[in-house]
Amino acid sequence: QVQLVESGGGFVQPGGSLRLSCAASGYIFSRYTMMWYRRAPGKERELVASITSAGDSTNYGKSVKGRFTISRDNAKNTLYLQMNALKPEDTAVYFCNVNPGSLHYWGQGTQVTVSS
Repeated sequence: QVQLVESGGGFVQPGGSLRLSCAASGYIFSRYTMMWYRRAPGKERELVASITSAGDSTNYGKSVKGRFTISRDNAKNTLYLQMNALKPEDTAVYFCNVNPGSLHYWGQGTQVTVSS
């Protein structure tokens, strides 16, 4: 029933920007903390950012702090990640995550490629 669908990835040059979206359904979106993760090929999954249910508190990984902004629109059941000043090392598949109770749900991911 729970579904998370990421979109907005693409190919950008270093210094460019992208905004990712995660459309959520199948649960009460506004009640749960949401997270963005990323995984580069052959590498471990990395937590990029998280945001509390009301959007009043956020957390960022060191590598993206100051460049990325996580946000949510509870009326639209949508999570966002604004990515600015992109670097080649940001290249990865980005996916959203929710952890209601003991369960974990993941989207299919959206590819972000940063290259000159």
